[in-house]
Amino acid sequence: MVRLPLTPAEIERGRRLGAVLRRMRGERPLLETALAAGISPETLRKIESGRVATPSFATIGSVARVLGLSLDALWADVELPNAEAPGSFLGSETPGSHPALAS
Repeated sequence: MVRLPLTPAEIERGRRLGAVLRRMRGERPLLETALAAGISPETLRKIESGRVATPSFATIGSVARVLGLSLDALWADVELPNAEAPGSFLGSETPGSHPALAS
């Protein structure tokens, strides 16, 4: 099966996903985060830099779990980016401060 090239929108969405994950990782070491998620540090580095624009659901789920992120809120931030929107991960000053993360 031949995989079609990614569209510019898919590439941009991958960049936004990586930016959100990187920001929410905060000061936590990349190595520690990747190993806790069960992925290689290089894979996490590629996702955060946008070089892997369409990581698997399982991979994103694992990273989100380690970072304590809601998949619903994460997806909403990636799909409808607006750093000024209330509760946006992109606008969060502190990792873990997103309303969807509150217990």
